[in-house]
Amino acid sequence: MKNIEIKGLLIGILATVLFFACAESNVPSNEPRREITFKIVDQKVEAACGQCKLGLEGSGCDLAVRIDGAAFYVDGTKIDDHGDAHAEDGFCKAIRHAKVSGQVENGRFVVKSFELLPVEK
Repeated sequence: MKNIEIKGLLIGILATVLFFACAESNVPSNEPRREITFKIVDQKVEAACGQCKLGLEGSGCDLAVRIDGAAFYVDGTKIDDHGDAHAEDGFCKAIRHAKVSGQVENGRFVVKSFELLPVEK
């Protein structure tokens, strides 16, 4: 092969790898991103049962939030602190909205404040 053909082949392979790497990184996932640590202040998020509504692995009903497409279990408040989780508008039956502040640490959302917002009609 000539040097020009080899360079063209390598550029094509590199472009393909970069395309799929970038496309893969933009796909939202329900799996917690453990390496990411960040804070949020008074942000509106989705809140629900992690297992029943947000697709997280687990063995019971536990409160979780979805922030920018990624779901995280919540530490600092529990699912039953906000009403009956199995009521029609409860976290196991509906995805609700909440205004929260806190920090994602080790793949979990550590809540500083959690205000469940009224059901939107």
